Amino acid sequence: MKNHHRFRKEGGKVEMSVTEKHKQNSSWCAYKQEVPASITRFDRTKSPRLEEELELSHLQLLEVVFANHRPPKGADQAREAKDKGRWVSPCSKQKGQPPGSLTLQEFHRALSELTGCKIWNNQSQLLFNKVDTSCDGLIDWNKFCAYLLLYYKERDYLKAKKTIFLGREPLIRHCVQNKQEPTTKMLAIFSPPPLRFVSVSKGGVLTTWDNTLHIQKTSEIATDSKGSQEEKRRFKSWTTDAAYMANVHKIAVATTCRDIHFFDVSTANLFEEFHLFALSNVPTSLYYWYNAKSIGSRSLLLWGDDRGGVHLFWLLRPHSGIFEKPFTDHAGPQRIFMQEIKEHSKLLHYQAIPEVHEEAVSQIQYVAEGELIITSSGSPKTSVVIMDVHRKRKAYTWKIKKGIKCFDYCKSLNLLVTGGMDHAVQLWNQYVTSWPIATFQGHYTTILGVAIHELEGHVFSYSKDSVLKVWDIFSQACLQTLMLRFPCVQPGQTVEQGDFPFLLIQQPPPLLLVSCADHIGLLKLTRVSPEDEMLATHDAPLCGALYNAFFHQVVTGCDDSTVAVWDVVTGAKHLFISNAHGNEEITCMALDNSQHRLITASRNGTIKVWDIQNGHILHQLEVVEEAEVTGLVALRDQTLLTVGWNQKIVLYDFCEPGALYVTANPSWKGGQLHKEDILTVDYCPSLGLLASATFAGEIIVWNVESQSVYLYLRQTQHERSHSPVDKLLFLQHRSTDGVLKESAILVSSDAGNLRWWSVLGEQREFGFYYAPAKEDVCVTGLSANLTNSVLVSGDTRGFIQVWDISNYGLSPKTQSQDSLKKPPLLCSWTAHRSTVVSVEHFMFSSDSFILSGSLDRSARLWTPDGKLVGTFGQEKRWDLKNPSTFAHPKDPWSERKEIRKKRTPTKQPAYTDGLLFSSGKPIRNVEGETEEKVNQEINGESTVEQREQLQESQLPWADGAHQSASPSQISAEDAVQSRLTTPQLLTSTSNQRKHECQSLFRHHLEDDLVKRITGRKARRRVFGAINANTFNRFGTLCSPFHALATPEMQKLTLPQDLPMSPRMLSQGIVCTTESDLRSLPLTFPELDGEKIEQPSLSERKKSSVHMKTPMLPPLVKPARASLSHSKKAKSCRFPSQFPQ
Repeated sequence: MKNHHRFRKEGGKVEMSVTEKHKQNSSWCAYKQEVPASITRFDRTKSPRLEEELELSHLQLLEVVFANHRPPKGADQAREAKDKGRWVSPCSKQKGQPPGSLTLQEFHRALSELTGCKIWNNQSQLLFNKVDTSCDGLIDWNKFCAYLLLYYKERDYLKAKKTIFLGREPLIRHCVQNKQEPTTKMLAIFSPPPLRFVSVSKGGVLTTWDNTLHIQKTSEIATDSKGSQEEKRRFKSWTTDAAYMANVHKIAVATTCRDIHFFDVSTANLFEEFHLFALSNVPTSLYYWYNAKSIGSRSLLLWGDDRGGVHLFWLLRPHSGIFEKPFTDHAGPQRIFMQEIKEHSKLLHYQAIPEVHEEAVSQIQYVAEGELIITSSGSPKTSVVIMDVHRKRKAYTWKIKKGIKCFDYCKSLNLLVTGGMDHAVQLWNQYVTSWPIATFQGHYTTILGVAIHELEGHVFSYSKDSVLKVWDIFSQACLQTLMLRFPCVQPGQTVEQGDFPFLLIQQPPPLLLVSCADHIGLLKLTRVSPEDEMLATHDAPLCGALYNAFFHQVVTGCDDSTVAVWDVVTGAKHLFISNAHGNEEITCMALDNSQHRLITASRNGTIKVWDIQNGHILHQLEVVEEAEVTGLVALRDQTLLTVGWNQKIVLYDFCEPGALYVTANPSWKGGQLHKEDILTVDYCPSLGLLASATFAGEIIVWNVESQSVYLYLRQTQHERSHSPVDKLLFLQHRSTDGVLKESAILVSSDAGNLRWWSVLGEQREFGFYYAPAKEDVCVTGLSANLTNSVLVSGDTRGFIQVWDISNYGLSPKTQSQDSLKKPPLLCSWTAHRSTVVSVEHFMFSSDSFILSGSLDRSARLWTPDGKLVGTFGQEKRWDLKNPSTFAHPKDPWSERKEIRKKRTPTKQPAYTDGLLFSSGKPIRNVEGETEEKVNQEINGESTVEQREQLQESQLPWADGAHQSASPSQISAEDAVQSRLTTPQLLTSTSNQRKHECQSLFRHHLEDDLVKRITGRKARRRVFGAINANTFNRFGTLCSPFHALATPEMQKLTLPQDLPMSPRMLSQGIVCTTESDLRSLPLTFPELDGEKIEQPSLSERKKSSVHMKTPMLPPLVKPARASLSHSKKAKSCRFPSQFPQ
């Protein structure tokens, strides 16, 4: 029944022919609605260009060849004879070969001698023809250098070209409160957070916006108190400029009424606080500067007026206020008369510089380095002026024909950028006024604003016709042009623009505000960090990367529905398919058994089969449900199995190789038993078994031939749900080995745990361990080598780990041991900035390599020890047979870690950085350690209970006085607390310990210590895990659990002037070190001049007859002085080391 298939529908069975299915669009309409795929092929044999291979030494030698070359006699006649039959410039026929010029043969001979090979024979002629622009058959050194300069300039521009804005169109808002007046100035208010904007209209309306351009508040400039009631309500002047005074939380707004209004923005509500009026001239531009490193120091408010003058307001104590504020009951802003400004001399100092320009000052800026003032105007005689505040040094004046409308200055680049009515953006050196560094042409109307983006090396310019351009300073090229489509811009109409319609915010997140009439646009800039500048394989996150062993190619697919085929030997691109599934994301890929066909699946359930060499579509598979496909398995006999979010196992039979459409067979004989989305699947051909796992953590092993359940490895339970299974991997070599069949042949990952399952043996689970180095990390990629001795895992943090599994999970007898430990970790490194979606270990020739794909849009090739071969998509090609062409040691990742085996004869526990590990474990940090140790990342994630179980054999006994606790029997964590209590126990030598143990007190002391340690261990288990980060290292509180997290201690040196008793001074005892304190006797035979009453001879004889030999040493009653000394000596017993 080739043309009929049965499937379930509402509990009944319906038979439907293939032709009837084609009539219904439910299964095939997804393919008809797709955007057609486009295929681009690349020449894999294309050799690099000769221009790229020329080095500095080659150019220096070529210069010598050109300079010393003299044409041989008779060369002109020979060249004329050779030129017969081909077109030659008429003017060149009259000239001979001048000195310093080369013909094609001479140029070709010179290149062959320089490079020492003849591989450039074909390209040398091509290069000669490109340089010979005059078509006279001759080139000289000047022509050659001019061509190379243009070529390298174009190449650098293409390399530097990158995305500037996050979107092509800005976020546009209409400010109705402006009452059809244009926006004069826009300001960014950073404090108090969050970020907000204030727009000042020409009519005097201040509007507060949030960071998404939603209106929050609106306020207007107050009018004069004089006049009628109607005149009070109407603001009769225009605003000219505004400035944000960040350190005093004020906004200064200048108007044509010759006044400046100061608004308080320390809260969400704007209100006018001061009104400075009766200025000598109209302020046309404002600028405010303050020292960000010393906010309380003096700051400067300066403005330029309509007569070309400059005025400076030095705020001497900005935190105390900008003006003297008397006590008054008068409501509204405080009015300050400019002629009475001397009354505020305690808070500010006023300075005026008249007639700097012949016309009104269009923009003004202050540069603290050098105390410079930069002003501009429309005057052709004084277009830009740079002078110092005190006017003691030479002033630099620019004379530009049509004047300057706007400018920006960058001190670090020593660059001045200007724009004006000449439609040109010009770059100037600060000290060169006669000629610009560069001129950017491209605008067709007056330039209203320019800004320098210092971090990116860009210049933004905005013109009157709402055109925004981005220029690169170093390549002097236009990177991007945006035609901002404001609703107010109509063809053939002139729109009134504000004087300062442009604001660049360089603090993160970088933003660009642009105004046009009464509309405001917001553009988000891309934040380019060193990580973002790294090379990407695709423009979207990858879904996977596959290795084709037959063609030695790598296939990558990404979320923007593009597929690329790369040559694994050189990294060159062979094929590129765009719109592979229209606009749908590619979710998974697979290769068929012949390695000739590529199978891709998308989020909407469409599945396609491609010819991997030419990109032609061979088959389109029927969509069962519009659900994401998560797994593809190529079975035997031209059969494909798929799983996905439809919770079904679906088969496709390619019985007709020429058929474009292939129908689905969802009637899996074993039944669709999964009740949750199927996330992963893997197939074992040697055993004929298929494993599938779901989001609920259920794992089922199927017999493919009978399509029935072989066994349930893990079933879902209603009372307790398992973590989703991210990946399944069959160890193919173990399944074919008769000896290893009963070992663990299936590996699953869930929540970062790698679980090892036996399918054929009696015991199913052979153990598990947490693989990632950090918490809350999942393993999303698994692969093994051909002999199943090495396992490669990739996680959601971008790490790749290589494990030695040659002896892991082989025998059921080692199940308990394997479940408590990890296999040896051979190597671990940071491979990507985001989740690793796939890893694959493969062999090329006799060498091993690891292929990885990630959500960071890159696919990379690595050696098994973590050395970077290269990133697919990079310009420089590599050769897998030549390690010198690899990108290593140029590695962008600073956290690369390599872990090797460390063999020691003993297995005593060691204590390093607060973590306990066995020195016999094969883990060692070799290089690239950052904020955490590798042993902490690998072993530190195990629970406290597991570590205690491993150390239980080392715990001392609590009962039995004969069981003495030695330092090797005490765990390292408890040893820290024991150091705090009895430092002599762990620091004394073996001879001292033997001598001390002869004392009965010492014997009881050690027994008591053992009991205390055992008690602490019990409390430790009850208390649970200790998070050292939550403790205050230098606080006054110190519990036993705090002490367990205390780091290593250092030796204490006591001061020389430590108080001593008279007895100590008379004996010449000086206790300045810990060793002196230990050797200090606690009691003295003779006590500070006190005489002990001596018994008589009869009493001594009596005591010797009636008294037995004492079991304890004699006790001597100390005097007051020696008792205090004894207490002092005891109190001076410090730990051997203190926290660092």
